[in-house]
Amino acid sequence: MMNLKQYLSKVPDHQAVYTPILYRLNQEQDHQAFLELLSQNAHLQVTDEILSQLKELIKISNPTRKLSPEETAGAVQQHLGNQPIETYGVWVYYPWSGRVVHIVDEAEFIALRTSRNMHKITLEEQKLLKSKKIGIIGLSVGQSVALTLAMERVCGELRLADFDKVELTNMNRIRTGLHNIQVHKVVVVAREIAELDPFLRVKCYLDGATEENLDDFFTNGGNLDMLVEECDGVDIKILSRVKAKALKIPVVMDTNDRGMVDVERFDLEPDRPLLHGLIPEIDIKSLRHLTDAEKIPIFRPMLDMDKMSDRLKFSLGEIGKTITTWPQLASSVVLGGAVVTDTCRRILLNQFSNSGRYYVDFEQLIV
Repeated sequence: MMNLKQYLSKVPDHQAVYTPILYRLNQEQDHQAFLELLSQNAHLQVTDEILSQLKELIKISNPTRKLSPEETAGAVQQHLGNQPIETYGVWVYYPWSGRVVHIVDEAEFIALRTSRNMHKITLEEQKLLKSKKIGIIGLSVGQSVALTLAMERVCGELRLADFDKVELTNMNRIRTGLHNIQVHKVVVVAREIAELDPFLRVKCYLDGATEENLDDFFTNGGNLDMLVEECDGVDIKILSRVKAKALKIPVVMDTNDRGMVDVERFDLEPDRPLLHGLIPEIDIKSLRHLTDAEKIPIFRPMLDMDKMSDRLKFSLGEIGKTITTWPQLASSVVLGGAVVTDTCRRILLNQFSNSGRYYVDFEQLIV
């Protein structure tokens, strides 16, 4: 068990810290390290609501009975046995916020946090999803996707890749606070996931997805089960699909316009052409470092730009004139998070097997 100084020494840039430290006080080494943490950091914000979690645990364990407060208290005490409540479960320390939170340990935590998924997601399905690994490239739409996947616990591991940092102009669609300006997007997302669920494994690629690290992104620690591709780089958009196809990994993409979701089932169709055969014949190396205006002629066939909304079509013509890049709306980004998460879950549970492009277009559906 690392102490705080050892932990931070392994991360030269403290802005890149996104992994919480877990202390189990029934283990002597952790107990001593936790006492040291408290003694050296008088400013820590400590939240200890373990009793409410134990009451919830008793409640979901007795769905056919409405227990009285006295019965619940007795059941909690019986559940604890002789163990002091302060040593029960896990104390989670979040270095970036100076918070310490007392929670039940992993199995009980997952049972509680997913209890209201039942029976829309069965126990057997939850167990299967816990074994899945999902990679996300691009953390604008990808932020909404990552957080929704985490909330629904559609996987046990997330790998996040984006080289960019949060700017104020991103905050029309990226849900975060002003204190995160100039923090890496992947770190912002990873921290929020850790604050929601410290038991979800998250690995961040702060340089984004690159030709050099794609193999590590796809295979280190076991192959990905799903790729969610949401990046702006044309070369990585193509190269990531080349790798996914070679490894027979399905790819899902949301385009943040008209609710369009693109699915490529390379796991079921290993000979399927990349992006449904819509990628133009072009030298991939020539696609690096293009401006947004230069990307448009290449993106046009790949993303079916002729089917885009009228307002986005108009906006694309304004890049470099009245705007610097294509616009994205929070409502569309949040919709993308929902649609991609639902699609990924159904693919991973073998409930959806098609490739293609699908639209959840509010202007067409709500008229």
